[in-house]
Amino acid sequence: MAKLAPTSIKYVVTAYIKANGVVEKPDVIGAVFGQTEGLLGSELNLRELQKTGRIGRIEVNVSSKEGKSEGEIIIPSSLDAAETAMIAATLETIERVGPCTAKITIKSVEDTRSEKRKYVVEKAKDILQGLMDSGVPDSDELSEEIKEAVRVHEIASYQGLPAGPNLLDSEEMIIVEGRADVINLLRHGIRNTVAIEGANVPAVIKDLSREKVTTAFMDGDRGGELNLKALLETAQIDFVAFAPPGKEVEELSKKEIFKCLREKVPTTSFKSGQGAAPAQDKWSEDDKKKKYHHEKSEPRGRDGDKKFRKGHRLTNEQKDEFRKMLSDLIGSRAACIYDSRNQLLGKVPVTELFNTLRTIDNPHAIVFDGAISQRLANIAQEKGAKYLVGMDKEDVRSKVAVICKEDLK
Repeated sequence: MAKLAPTSIKYVVTAYIKANGVVEKPDVIGAVFGQTEGLLGSELNLRELQKTGRIGRIEVNVSSKEGKSEGEIIIPSSLDAAETAMIAATLETIERVGPCTAKITIKSVEDTRSEKRKYVVEKAKDILQGLMDSGVPDSDELSEEIKEAVRVHEIASYQGLPAGPNLLDSEEMIIVEGRADVINLLRHGIRNTVAIEGANVPAVIKDLSREKVTTAFMDGDRGGELNLKALLETAQIDFVAFAPPGKEVEELSKKEIFKCLREKVPTTSFKSGQGAAPAQDKWSEDDKKKKYHHEKSEPRGRDGDKKFRKGHRLTNEQKDEFRKMLSDLIGSRAACIYDSRNQLLGKVPVTELFNTLRTIDNPHAIVFDGAISQRLANIAQEKGAKYLVGMDKEDVRSKVAVICKEDLK
């Protein structure tokens, strides 16, 4: 059974239970699963949702006194708000627990992300108090301080490395040396960063650099030069930028950061200049796009759309089956995940597909209402999927059989 990671929990359903008799935790859990089964169809079946990691472990705290029992039921959920509300509502349909009559009432459905918002508000209050203690603050400065506190709080982690929250969503990536650099860039609104955190370049940096337009933004010292040398030898770096001589990225002001990034140079120009970074030797946006699509995509032949991974040519029966699965999803913006017997493991919104796949090992087929990207193909390959089926597809390189609607005609 898939375990729901604490970081993926969106809502927590809390219910109050009162039973006319002595009941224990297994009795309550059995009633929850048994009496809600089938109420909302197979897609929102609690057992299936737990298997796919969309519903977490159900906690029951119940005690008995004078022959009666009462307590709490707590259910963590990573479903969307509407689906979580429906799951919560089904609990109130339970009328018996074990041999006893019982009544369950929903106490609350809490958005766990509100805790982070509370933290930001409290932090903003502290900042405001500090500013007030030191004198009447300028309103623009105060606003900027609060914005910075919110941005810094959003620092993320990607495979153990400090990163900006938009790293995976952006077509461009900025590589810096350490966590403090990521925080400083995030403070000034730059959210597509990742830090190498040491002299050795992590394998994940090498992989990401092949998928994105990549800028190395290094400190203006000897350490920055050595780290850049390691990056150029192991990763696909498209642009190079340096902090001013003697300064580190973590201590730069907003104006200095954007000046350095505006003056970044293509790697080819940097190498030919023997380490000098000319101030205005930049590529245009069109040049960047051309390079990105040319170097990051694998060329395909005229009949490339009809050929899939070796050993995975589709039979007519497979085509019919995938065509029906895909047809059922048109306009739904949903994704279905199947096992090797084509039994449905789970159905989730497309926006939740990446998080869901990270909780499942060896899915057989992933069918969804959307376009297949390189990022999705990479995750599907990593999790051991055999087929990835979508409405459309980009030029994708993958060991997974990548299939679009056009291929099924």
